[in-house]
Amino acid sequence: MTRQYQLNQRAKSQAETRQRIVEAAIKLHQAKGLGATSMRDVAKEAGVGTVTVYRHFADNIELLGACSGAYFERHPFPDLTVWQTIPDTKKRLMVGLSEAYAFHRETSPMIARVLGEVRDLPIMEPYHGYWRKAADILLDAFSEPMRNDRKLKAGLVLALQFETWQVLTQQEELSDADAVDLMMRLLQQDK
Repeated sequence: MTRQYQLNQRAKSQAETRQRIVEAAIKLHQAKGLGATSMRDVAKEAGVGTVTVYRHFADNIELLGACSGAYFERHPFPDLTVWQTIPDTKKRLMVGLSEAYAFHRETSPMIARVLGEVRDLPIMEPYHGYWRKAADILLDAFSEPMRNDRKLKAGLVLALQFETWQVLTQQEELSDADAVDLMMRLLQQDK
């Protein structure tokens, strides 16, 4: 009984340490980016030794995977199944863009800091895949001939991108609603 209790306590302690490391890495990644964050920095922020960090995570990619999972669990993507239930093209587009831009606003402190560093890493495939699927779901609301328009598909992909939202709202200082309105006009769905 005592041995089982000790094993359970040890496992709990290891899980707590792992979580502290992940939380420390998320905080540092958001504050200064991935490239500027060393395993030593993470260890210091988590209050553990560097060896302890490496015991839990073999390398930065493994740590990044744990951070990404924890971060997106706290900041879930918009529910694409809801978008699919909206038959009206204009309404689906408006809801989709509005939810996408709200998500971008919520996650912008992290995404703005790290996207450029990780864009082409395999760890980002679920992120990019989600937005490709989102564009397909928006495109499915259009009439059959329009679904085959490559420019329309490209426009939807562009409209959903974090960088598009960032330029419109941060650089051009549009509200999210005005950014949605602009994209609706550009996609010729404001009529």
